[in-house]
Amino acid sequence: MVLGPYFDAGCFLLGRRHNQKPLIKKGKGARRSPSRTPRSVPSLATYLPFLWAPAFQGLKSRPLKVDGKMDATNDAPKRNRSLAVHILLWTTVLAVLLGAAGATVALLGVGKWLVREDPLQPTTAIAVLSGNTPDRALEAAQLYYDGYAKEIWLTHPGLRVDSLAELGIRYPAEDDVNTRVLRRVGIPAKSIHVLETPIVNTDQELEVISATLQSRGGQKVIIVTNKAHTRRVHVLWDKYFAGRGQIIVHAVSDDPFQPGHWWKYSGSLTQVVHEVLGIMNCWAGLPVEATPLKNSAVMANGENVPEHSAAD
Repeated sequence: MVLGPYFDAGCFLLGRRHNQKPLIKKGKGARRSPSRTPRSVPSLATYLPFLWAPAFQGLKSRPLKVDGKMDATNDAPKRNRSLAVHILLWTTVLAVLLGAAGATVALLGVGKWLVREDPLQPTTAIAVLSGNTPDRALEAAQLYYDGYAKEIWLTHPGLRVDSLAELGIRYPAEDDVNTRVLRRVGIPAKSIHVLETPIVNTDQELEVISATLQSRGGQKVIIVTNKAHTRRVHVLWDKYFAGRGQIIVHAVSDDPFQPGHWWKYSGSLTQVVHEVLGIMNCWAGLPVEATPLKNSAVMANGENVPEHSAAD
């Protein structure tokens, strides 16, 4: 115990009375040794350092540099820095792994995100976007028979047709083909309207459709397209044409696009890449615009202009 040393010191002080020599017995009497004069008892202050010393025996002084060498415990700052580096390294690795996992999940789910259809309701007209002939036209015919509108609008992607017409070559335009498809399934000719303004991409298509809707005094229009294209149609309309009316985007019912497994099929993969780039272009303010080939270039090179299979 800590009090042990104090107790021993006290006994030591009390046991030595005046620090005297032992008695010398001679004969019957006894006398003290006359060797020296008795000393006084030392003061308590003399023993204080010895009394307090045990209380500090457990404490160690801080190690210092000696002859330019550092004690082992002076490496603590280096160990702390090393520990901080390891923590930072593992935190970075964990963040990268979590980011990669999140990116993978988002990438695999982008197919489902691209599909954004609206509940159907009666509207002014059913507009068929260019591309995927004749599936989109047939879907529009079904909606017509279901009573959602009394008119079907077709856009005019006339790049190739107009170029060939200047060469005196008759080639059916996509709107001509869709018109024949609609007539074959029984849609009256008076219910089919071709929007004659030539278009190249979805932005121009929606411009023509919204202008027609506004001129007719209509409020809503159903737009028929493919599943993967529905999200971009919404993004474009909401950003540039929402003031002209409302759209109800509807996809072809038997569209083979696989939103949950789009990466397994080349067709779905191509659609996803195309749509994602298109949406990014829209978010950026459409810095990349469609630039169709001029008729003179077609005539000079003698090349066929690729059919605009989808004004998407």
